[in-house]
Order: sequence, then structure tokens, then C-alpha cells
Amino acid sequence: MLPTIFLDKDGTLLEDVPYNVDPAQMRLCAGVVTGVQRLYEAGFALVVVTNQSGVARGYFAEAAIAPMERHLRQLLGVPIAGFYYCPHHPQGSVAGYALSCDCRKPEPGMLLRAQADLGLDLGRSWMVGDILNDVEAGHRAGCRTVLIDNGNETEWILTPGRVPHQTAQTFDQAADLILQQSYAYSRRPDPVFP
Repeated sequence: MLPTIFLDKDGTLLEDVPYNVDPAQMRLCAGVVTGVQRLYEAGFALVVVTNQSGVARGYFAEAAIAPMERHLRQLLGVPIAGFYYCPHHPQGSVAGYALSCDCRKPEPGMLLRAQADLGLDLGRSWMVGDILNDVEAGHRAGCRTVLIDNGNETEWILTPGRVPHQTAQTFDQAADLILQQSYAYSRRPDPVFP
């Protein structure tokens, strides 16, 4: 079972442009390229988990997510083991998406689905995000958590399940903290071919 870094998308990997799925407007946050490279080389699987309530709100069609995902994978430049998104929102306006669900963070559904699909070790995994809903989802899935405190969290409703294990200012600082405390210090082994 693989240790994993669960990655929030907007405000963590990408500069936060509300409800953006336009690849032309996607810009990586500071330290992301070097941070994800180091985490991948250390042996972590990388999995994106992102709320995409713009679908439920009628801002864009669910079909717009696939091109955005492809472009994000290109920008990151390392293999991404999985990309999971929640298109729901209880106050949405689009039938079929306007509902409460178990996948919208702070619910842990996307992380648990990735664990079941990919055989991940949640106890050796981390959730990295820029708001406390990300932290809570990580806690609820049994992961350790890092909050990138870049000003995107505005509510600061702190309960025991919303207190991050670590706090960083940038993504590469988050990677440093994870690598200092992880089980996966060794370089990813070279593939073995028959």
C-alpha cells in the first residue's frame, strides 16, 4: 500500500481563480513544481482531490473538467496517480448536482474512494490544502495534514478535526515538512522489467 500526498487544487497547486476551468488561466503556485517533484521522488503517490461546485452552480459543464485535468497534469510534470473531483453543492442550481454528498470536502469521500481504487496507505499519507475544509477531510480519512496558510482561509472555525498537523507558507515548505516527518525517505525505486 502506497503512502500518498492528497493535493487540493485551487489555492494549493494553482493560483486561486474562482471557478476556473480554463487552461489558459491556470498558473502554478510558488514552490509547486519542485515540491511535487521531491515528494514523487521520495516515493509518494500524488492524488488531486478538488471540490468543483461550479458544476452544481451552473458555471461550467462537468465535461470542462477533463481538459483542465489534462493541463494540470502537464503543468505538474510528474505522474499523478489519481484525480478526483466533487461536482456537487447543496445550494446548487443544476438538477442532479444540487445535493449533499460524501465527497465534498470536508467530507472524506474522495480520499476514501482513492484509497479503495489505488490501494493507498492512509495512515502514512498527508492531505495538503489551503483551507480548513481540506484539513478536516484529511483528518476524517485518517491522514496527517498540512495547511498552506496563504490567506485563503477566511473563516478559521477551529475544532479538533480542523487543526492541521503542520502549517506552511508555500508548497515547497509543505513538502519540506512532510519529507522531514515521513516514512518514505528513500528514492523511488527504478522499475523492474521482466
